[in-house]
Amino acid sequence: MLMLVLIQTAQAQDDAQAQQQVDIRQTMVYRMQKGIYQRAVKYSDVNSAITALYNICVLEPQNDSILYALAYIYFDNQRYFSATLTLNDVLLLNPNNIQALEMRAVSLEQVGAIDKSLEDYESLYLKANNINFLYKMAIIQYQLKRYKESKTNIDIMLTKTESDDIKIYFPDENEVEQEVVLRASLHNLKGLIAKEEGNPTEAKKQFGIALEVQPDFYLAKKNYEESSN
Repeated sequence: MLMLVLIQTAQAQDDAQAQQQVDIRQTMVYRMQKGIYQRAVKYSDVNSAITALYNICVLEPQNDSILYALAYIYFDNQRYFSATLTLNDVLLLNPNNIQALEMRAVSLEQVGAIDKSLEDYESLYLKANNINFLYKMAIIQYQLKRYKESKTNIDIMLTKTESDDIKIYFPDENEVEQEVVLRASLHNLKGLIAKEEGNPTEAKKQFGIALEVQPDFYLAKKNYEESSN
């Protein structure tokens, strides 16, 4: 009986909250702020769009989609610190928002908090089982000098057929982005790790394999030549 009362009470609270949300959206102030936001987006007025979203957030503090829209504006305008703080609140309200988690991972990386970024990429990989997230993990682990973990993830990726299809972008000799197949990139990364670990023979071998996979891979060619000196 007590459980039934609790369920009915919780349902009543949910219904009341839903009704309150509907009522808020019918108010003049809400409709005005929504209109300002839509017009600001139409005219690419970033500051006005942000202000309108702040006002809507005050009216609907539990609406994670409004916060996500705000975070996206910050992210799109390379205001990564503000994006990170906003996404923290988005994920408190909706921990299963994969897009918000990925956006926070990128934002954290951009502000230099790569250890925290790695934690988000690890969560993303567990949730989505996406090889792109595993690649980001391997890169950051290399940057953090966690070479054993990076190599383990590289070896996992090398067993996957997707590594022959996915493309990564690197600067060439003219600082123009070059499209590189993931498998070649992984062997190049493995060579860089071997170099850091004081194993030049293994490093040269891995750079050579990267070039076998993609002969025009500029960075691998440069690394191979340097390892030959």
